[in-house]
Amino acid sequence: MTPNTDHPDPSERLKALEQKLAARKVTQPVKSHSESHHGQAQLAWRMVIELVAGLGIGFGIGYSLDLFFGTMPIFLVLFIFFGFAAGVNTMMRSAKEMQAKQQAEQSADDEGETRGD
Repeated sequence: MTPNTDHPDPSERLKALEQKLAARKVTQPVKSHSESHHGQAQLAWRMVIELVAGLGIGFGIGYSLDLFFGTMPIFLVLFIFFGFAAGVNTMMRSAKEMQAKQQAEQSADDEGETRGD
């Protein structure tokens, strides 16, 4: 069988194909979850749920302790305040997390613009 001279070497064809693919490959920036249409609403609901969960847990613990000890409003009020404080603390932690994520994305976007990407 004689080699076909019409076709170049397969390794050269492969290199040429890889170059064509690399030239056509366009990298799309990946959208984060926070950039979606409902991202801010989801964050707001998450924070509301965290606050309500803290209040609910505080209410449950306080009410249970008051029933157990027979001192109806004391532990209920005390643990509602503790639950409120825990809910606000969790909300603040979520807000800091989202702020750090947005700052990281912003700095990555700014760095990409300065490099000319």
